[in-house]
Amino acid sequence: MLVRTDDEIYRVDSVWLGPPRATFPWRARYVSYGLGLLVMILIMFVQRRVGIGLDFFSVAWALVLTVVVTRFIGQRINYERPLGQVVGLFRHEITGPRRRTTGTGGVIRSSHVRVGPVVGPRKARRGKPQQQAGRRVQPGLWEGRSRVTK
Repeated sequence: MLVRTDDEIYRVDSVWLGPPRATFPWRARYVSYGLGLLVMILIMFVQRRVGIGLDFFSVAWALVLTVVVTRFIGQRINYERPLGQVVGLFRHEITGPRRRTTGTGGVIRSSHVRVGPVVGPRKARRGKPQQQAGRRVQPGLWEGRSRVTK
């Protein structure tokens, strides 16, 4: 027994068929027209930033590049992977964390460290209890009235 799936429904591209004798000579999905417009604007923006003027050949090359880039991206998008997901994946690939190849930090120098005479320990004052090893004295209490805690 053969079970038919609904994959045929999704294989149908939403394309503009148009009225009879007024169709385009190519088949393109609706998303390709919007994507092509955005790619064309981006390519022409880059051309202006590089310094290429606005003449026939620059527009022709922009149109050719637009068709190539749009077909390249159009082959990678479908109903299972829409354009938004492809753009999000590209963004995550570009901005993702990378392994660091250079060491962090800078040169270590001791020129900013001030070197002076060694300072000895202070002598304990009379009247205050001294700390014993492993014990501490509660602050604020004097001589006979101090409580030693552990």
